Amino acid sequence: MPDKLAALRQELTLANRILANEGILDAFGHVSVRHPDDPGRFLLSRHRAPELVEVSDILEFTLDAEPAKPTNLRLYGERVIHSEIYAARPDVIAVCHHHAPAVLPYCVAKKPLVPVYHMGATMGWPVPYWDARDDFGDTSLLVTRPQEGRSLARALAKSWSVLMGRHGATVAATSLRELVFRTIYTNKNAEMQTQAHLLGHVERLSDKEIELASAYNLRPGPMERAWDYWVRQLEKMDAATGGAARRPVSKPVSKPVSKPASKPASKPASKPAWKKPAKHAKTSRAGKRKAKR
Repeated sequence: MPDKLAALRQELTLANRILANEGILDAFGHVSVRHPDDPGRFLLSRHRAPELVEVSDILEFTLDAEPAKPTNLRLYGERVIHSEIYAARPDVIAVCHHHAPAVLPYCVAKKPLVPVYHMGATMGWPVPYWDARDDFGDTSLLVTRPQEGRSLARALAKSWSVLMGRHGATVAATSLRELVFRTIYTNKNAEMQTQAHLLGHVERLSDKEIELASAYNLRPGPMERAWDYWVRQLEKMDAATGGAARRPVSKPVSKPVSKPASKPASKPASKPAWKKPAKHAKTSRAGKRKAKR
């Protein structure tokens, strides 16, 4: 029988790298998935940039956001985003937290993010806005305490996406591939909405259009088609770079500082040839007399 857990670890690794390759995640942000056999646990990478995540980086965590097995590895500080959403929403199987540049302006301007085209319908509706100030006053904006994670989960409620004031967004889904699909097309929807606003008018989809378009696009066929495309894009990137993006950056070996070797005394520069008197230039008078004879 195939190992479900091993396959899911591989898929989670791909999800990290796809979202990085598509410009959603950079050095920061993280993706998780609920354990296939134990709903009280979830899988999440150790503290690492998503583009660099390997299968061996994937760890198991409890819904207290603690590693299931003791580890000395550095961990993400915002694990409670994932754990508290899993605890509050049994229907959620995967979670992504990101700071995508297309979405961030809506988190800063506190403007509603609305579905404006058929693929954007997959973000769900409504998209609530959560502000840590409302419950906690001024903070670092990072969601690191369980009570902050619970507050975010309450704001998400039954939606699938939530904006986080001056910070980023969090997306939930019923599968890992649905999560990647929803996260990417929410980002593209934000780009479209901003461009439409520059033209002067934004017309969102009707509630029924959102329902029908979302149901159509989240079928297995469209999601598989998109997943295969994103994996292929990832393979092309790896081929173009020779896998350089995944190689760890080696630290330069420090060499002992030694005093520069003393240079041998340099000879005085000789005068240019044009300044040297020619050997035959001076002729004595006696010599001239001899020449006349």
